[in-house]
Amino acid sequence: MSECATLSAARAEPLAGTAATARTWLLVEQPGPWGGKALTESRLDPELGRALEAATTGAGTGVRVALIRRPGRDGERDGTRRRVLLAHTGPGDAWIRSTRLTGEDAVRDLSGLDYARLGAGHHDGLWTPHRGGPLALVCTNGKRDRCCALLGRPLAAEIAAAGGADVWEITHIGGHRFSPTLLTLPHGYAYGRMSAVAVKGVLAALQDGRVVTEHCRGRSTWDRPGQAAELAVRELTGEHGADALTVESAHGGGAAGGAHRLVTVAHRDGRRWRVEVTEEAAGEPAPASCGAAPEPQPAFVTGRVVAVR
Repeated sequence: MSECATLSAARAEPLAGTAATARTWLLVEQPGPWGGKALTESRLDPELGRALEAATTGAGTGVRVALIRRPGRDGERDGTRRRVLLAHTGPGDAWIRSTRLTGEDAVRDLSGLDYARLGAGHHDGLWTPHRGGPLALVCTNGKRDRCCALLGRPLAAEIAAAGGADVWEITHIGGHRFSPTLLTLPHGYAYGRMSAVAVKGVLAALQDGRVVTEHCRGRSTWDRPGQAAELAVRELTGEHGADALTVESAHGGGAAGGAHRLVTVAHRDGRRWRVEVTEEAAGEPAPASCGAAPEPQPAFVTGRVVAVR
């Protein structure tokens, strides 16, 4: 391993509750090099990058935008015909829609989509359904964090070479110190400290409608306390159905260890649980990414899990 990832692994920093939050993901293919702020520091028109970022982050749309490219030499080619993917992660209503756009004007039209509706899970027939299994997206943006390049790019290349998986490199999914990191779509489950064998197991399970909880950071659909609460219920019940659980609500309160929430998690069969989640510092201060100053890193620690009516 390397630098921030080595330190995080040595400290056994917990993974649960560390996934990026997004109900819907917009992924734009952009071959070639990426800068630290990839949307405005790549071969994509920086004005378009800023417009996409503004459109998806405004008014709490729940949509997150990222750039993607194929692993290896295919990801370095120049090209004006880009694949664009939209993926909604809601349990029981997860979907991927896909298109190919030619020319900057066509890509620029993306900034005019109704992101509030897309974030709520309504694609309204936009583009075509994605055919095939789940997407495997590995963070490889070395300009953002060198661990993602040194650990992520070899992992993405190995998965692609093995065949049988729809693999992309992605610009940023958070949690550099958990490299190599993986995002799976459409379900939105994120993972850290992955290997090719582990990725294969995760994708095979999702193809079967099941979720692997080992190395899981959480489902991007939920906020971070909700991610931790869902995984705690899975640990308690042994439930592996990818769409079996929904985070219903979270109520805040005071606690000596930090922010404290009671999170309600519901099963599709009608069962419900209330999970205590406390935000605490994960050990001694440590860098969030390579080159960053050490600072307290938050961890979402689950306490009692109580069945409720």
